[in-house]
Amino acid sequence: MPSSSPKIKLYTLSTCSHCSRTKRFFEENGIPVEFTDVDLLSGEARERVMDEVRKLNPDCSFPTICINDIVVVGFNEERLRKALGKS
Repeated sequence: MPSSSPKIKLYTLSTCSHCSRTKRFFEENGIPVEFTDVDLLSGEARERVMDEVRKLNPDCSFPTICINDIVVVGFNEERLRKALGKS
């Protein structure tokens, strides 16, 4: 991985198995991420985050992963490694 860590943001659901696997992938590889369990938000906070997700992934499916400028939808280890420069 490049010397500067990429900015990684995960949009997840707390009950989603693919989201849990995505979080575990980053944890097991020692890669720091910022994540939001969208289903645990409410009101304005939830609407604001859903607007962010829609801009990245109009289908609003989860997980939606943003690595710098690259968006990966769903858990796909090969695409995540490529986006991280680890392929």
